[in-house]
Amino acid sequence: MTETRSYSHREILKILSGLVLALLTSMISTSVVGTALPAIVGDLGGQDQLSWVASAPLLTMTVSTPLWGKLSDLFGRKLMFQLALVVFVLASMAAGLSQNMAELISARAVQGLGVGGLSALTQVILGDIIEPRERGRYAGYTGAAFGVSTITGPLIGGFIVDADSLGWRWCFYVCVPLAAVAFVVIQKALKLPRVRRDARIDWLGAFAITGGASALMIVLTLGGKQFAWNSPWTYGLGALSAALLALSIVAERRAREPILPPRLFTNRTFVFSALASLFVGVTLFGALTFLPQYLQIVKGMSPTMSGLTTVPMVVALFLASVGSGRIVTGTGRWKVFPLAGLLLVAVAMLLLSGLNSNSGRLVVGLDVAVLGLGLGLCLQILILAAQNGAKREDMAATTAGVSFFRSLGGAMGVAAFGAILTSRLNAEMAGMLRAAGAEAPVDGTRLGSPEAIRRLPEPFHGFVLESFARAMETVFMVGVPIALLGFLSVLALKELPLRSAAAPAKARPLAEGDPANVS
Repeated sequence: MTETRSYSHREILKILSGLVLALLTSMISTSVVGTALPAIVGDLGGQDQLSWVASAPLLTMTVSTPLWGKLSDLFGRKLMFQLALVVFVLASMAAGLSQNMAELISARAVQGLGVGGLSALTQVILGDIIEPRERGRYAGYTGAAFGVSTITGPLIGGFIVDADSLGWRWCFYVCVPLAAVAFVVIQKALKLPRVRRDARIDWLGAFAITGGASALMIVLTLGGKQFAWNSPWTYGLGALSAALLALSIVAERRAREPILPPRLFTNRTFVFSALASLFVGVTLFGALTFLPQYLQIVKGMSPTMSGLTTVPMVVALFLASVGSGRIVTGTGRWKVFPLAGLLLVAVAMLLLSGLNSNSGRLVVGLDVAVLGLGLGLCLQILILAAQNGAKREDMAATTAGVSFFRSLGGAMGVAAFGAILTSRLNAEMAGMLRAAGAEAPVDGTRLGSPEAIRRLPEPFHGFVLESFARAMETVFMVGVPIALLGFLSVLALKELPLRSAAAPAKARPLAEGDPANVS
């Protein structure tokens, strides 16, 4: 019988500090670039390839998440986590050294691979070292790191770009020393008994899952931008995705060590946790991607000021994440929190849909604070619920699977909300221009940066602001039923009592004197 090591509160905090630092650093890298994109295009050119700078890491992060979970089962959590850190650091340096857009996009794609590993394995490692009943006490910090990184990224990017002595390349370099510190902390603090497994990599399943998810992600991220939704590209990539995902089902049923074991999808807790996470991802990434457009275009704020306006959301998310985690640890009950959280997200999206050009900063701050409270009650509790309902040998696959669906929901949210914004914006502007006797139709995607919009003469400047405000109303209103679908998914979950002790792993540990015993 395998004995599992027990970690003290102090040991867990040391390990958690390294995990959170790595997670915070990697997630900041995905959001810091948005503010720097105009400067990057001005230096490297390639305006037509701009969307790939943001899309490439999101694509590779999402599709690689299940693979990292399986690799950690085969080669050890610590080794794979450190490998993900190394991949992230090298890719960040390569991105900063890029001399053209092709090099930058390639580096960003590799950077996304590292981010996918760090985001998935953080939760897997926490699942290994902390008993389920105690996990909520610490999981709130990782949820807070996720929210903080999403908001602080644009702030850091704006500061770096505006600093004469730095420049856009430091948006990538700034992550390197923080990642190096995280590597050292994990090396010293994390001591996991290595498990010898007689296993092999499911190459066919890896190819089918990665290829199918990649084709779907390309459609979601580039549809309506690089090619029309109603086009051969959309239908071709959609058919390819469906074929590869069908192949993955066959491959996973036959594989000895499947990447996403089919038995997971017979586990009701996993299925509804993953489904709820997908809806949370849609609202989370959708709102956080397009809220800055309202603040910068409609309200005329600078990137730095728009980031500061969303600070109440970060504070609320942190308090909700940490507070709910501690209550879960004390009571063992968790279902009420994602239920309440998704209702709050629905309310927040409804409130945000009521924003207009006259809305004050206090109103905006209160609205985003409600959104932060809702997200803080959902993000980590859903992963905790899935882990609690999983067998020990399925811990990594379960955690990576739920993270995968949340990332996939994020891509779907950005694509869907972007399509709605563009369609409604064009319709509103065309109507206003016709009423004013000007030419129509108009393409709202070609209006340029917020600075360029602010320089438009009246009455066209007013038309643009009013059109954006009405388009954003529709975008946020769509988020309401999506959040309610997440609520229904959580409602279908059965609240299993949190286990007070982790079950032993079904694998033989190496002997005490084996030099490979500690990973």
